[in-house]
Amino acid sequence: MSVDTATVKKVASLARIAISDAEAERLAPELNNILGWIEQLGEVDTSSVEPMTAVIPNTLRLRDDVVTEGNQRDAVLQNAPQGEHGFFTVPKVVE
Repeated sequence: MSVDTATVKKVASLARIAISDAEAERLAPELNNILGWIEQLGEVDTSSVEPMTAVIPNTLRLRDDVVTEGNQRDAVLQNAPQGEHGFFTVPKVVE
């Protein structure tokens, strides 16, 4: 794929970037070089490489799933600045 100055101007327009004709002429070869590197990456055989989500192996440290005491609404609401009818009361944020 080859990028010319008209394409550079079109991309700049889509990105809402104002560039002059001289800047478009200067950017065209740079974008062509970048696209050349991308084409080279496409030639690399990655069929034997497993997809990964991170560069280093990560495993989540999970805590034990332990049943705790529930139904402590009154104890929890004692820590709240305001409570009403068994619920937290917060200031209205939408008018």
